[in-house]
Amino acid sequence: MSETQLTGADIVLKALADQGVEVIFGYPGGAVLPIYDALFKQNRIRHVLCRHEQGAVHMAEGYARSTGKVGVVLVTSGPGATNAVTGLTDALMDSVPVVCLTGQVPTFLIGNDAFQEADTTGITRQCTKHNYLVKESDKLARTIHEAFLVANTGRPGPVVVDLPKDILMGKAPYIPAARVKHRSYRPQVKGDFKLIEKAVEMMGTAEKPLFYIGGGVVNSGPNASKLLTSFVRSTGFPITSTLMGLGAYPASDQQFLGMLGMHGTYEANMAMHDCDVMICIGARFDDRVTGRLDAFAPNSRKIHVDIDPSSINKNVAVDLAIVGDVAHVVEDMIRVWKSRQVRPTQKALAAWWGQIDTWKARNCLAYRDTDSVIKPQYAIQRLYELTKDRDTYITTEVGQHQMWAAQFYKFEEPNRWMTSGGLGTMGYGFPSAIGVQVAHPESLVIDIAGEASFLMNLQEMGTATQYRLPVKVFVLNNQYMGMVRQWQELLHGSRYSESYSDALPDFAKLAESFGWLGLVVDKPGDLDAAITAMIDSDKPVLMDVHVDPSENCYPMIPSGAAHNEMLLGPEDGAGTKVSDHGMVLV
Repeated sequence: MSETQLTGADIVLKALADQGVEVIFGYPGGAVLPIYDALFKQNRIRHVLCRHEQGAVHMAEGYARSTGKVGVVLVTSGPGATNAVTGLTDALMDSVPVVCLTGQVPTFLIGNDAFQEADTTGITRQCTKHNYLVKESDKLARTIHEAFLVANTGRPGPVVVDLPKDILMGKAPYIPAARVKHRSYRPQVKGDFKLIEKAVEMMGTAEKPLFYIGGGVVNSGPNASKLLTSFVRSTGFPITSTLMGLGAYPASDQQFLGMLGMHGTYEANMAMHDCDVMICIGARFDDRVTGRLDAFAPNSRKIHVDIDPSSINKNVAVDLAIVGDVAHVVEDMIRVWKSRQVRPTQKALAAWWGQIDTWKARNCLAYRDTDSVIKPQYAIQRLYELTKDRDTYITTEVGQHQMWAAQFYKFEEPNRWMTSGGLGTMGYGFPSAIGVQVAHPESLVIDIAGEASFLMNLQEMGTATQYRLPVKVFVLNNQYMGMVRQWQELLHGSRYSESYSDALPDFAKLAESFGWLGLVVDKPGDLDAAITAMIDSDKPVLMDVHVDPSENCYPMIPSGAAHNEMLLGPEDGAGTKVSDHGMVLV
């Protein structure tokens, strides 16, 4: 019996359903109209209409990062695909599993500069984990299934499938996912057990140990975080996290030193510098963590656990590398640690904690509070206190507010924190919050934003209204591109070149024009009541919080400095000078 023939558009939707897809974020256009017509005829998969293709990818990222599932995007050819590039690059940098379906002109027109034609596979080659151009109808289903496999295994990332219109309209047999096996892609999941034994031996000899974790722990799934938490507690070692790893280890735990890196805590960065054994799990030694490489953790032996072999020894040479999935490797580490009854020198470990407590006593996150103006740190502290006992998800835009959110909002579990780390994409947080809200319709979803970043993708307010998504946008409004202004103040003689916004909208009226609730607060004493009104509303809310425009984000490792050369406050910043390395010193 011959196999049933389906149109390409029907094959795409059947493959998505086969992969468990429940929602697509997208924007229609001529090249993908066959898929939109097929969507109209079925009820299994929802579609969320974005207002810009960049927003669609960020929505898919938020959906993926808060659920652990693959986010799916559907855009048309030409400008539809090129508008998605920023989101795809963001997903690649932060290891977010996204499958982006792009329309393309018919195969016989490719290369003819046809209307809305773009070399999508060429353009996206450097900003995706992999991409495909489907030129044969009978390979369509297999390609969709492979795209999901690649996006969601190994180190996760975005995959583009470019779909010519004639492929979508032609007919072919459907191949179910169970029959598709990739011929060559076999990411290593289990770590080398002998190397794991050596790693545990190194940990047992440590006198100044430190766990350094990143987003790979979150990507490995909730069990990875549980295993890691159990392991770290059993060792008694201190632990720090990158921006992307927040929530992978409970922030309230006494062994947690807070975030490290450019705006990390003093104790985390100093412990990183002075440790003698560093256990890096699911992080990639990003430049915002290491500072100047030739001064990074100079006296430490380094263990690196990562599922991506290309990340090993890329930025920092390590002493022992284990390629594998975090959950599997940590599970084996626990087994070896227990079976060998490893006991580090308790006297040395106690002395190490004594030194860490001395660094903690600097109280590096302290700030000067006032009754006359809202300090941004205080605003986030109050937001945290009033939402910490709720089912809350936090997204952010990019800038000072992002760093303050990382410092002052405490996360006890993974997948609750969505922010743009590697690419630093302004405009990420709001559409990401929409994606999170779609995934968790009954949860409280808050985008902590700056006014400049929010303006980048504010058109997605229409999406939230259309789909009755009660997202909350908590804008810390200082009328500046705050991080740009801070660097101009510290490094460029306070010459505020093009960093001040002189024509901001009335955010409350803007909110009302979209059918939202708009709130404005400019006094510290009014903050709690406004936050309560925001989180209790069943509507989307835009809350405009007027904060001190001159406040800078500390601690800070200036660009080009070593990670133990930190500015802890305005007094340090006022006395900065530039060294021979181009770094700023106190």
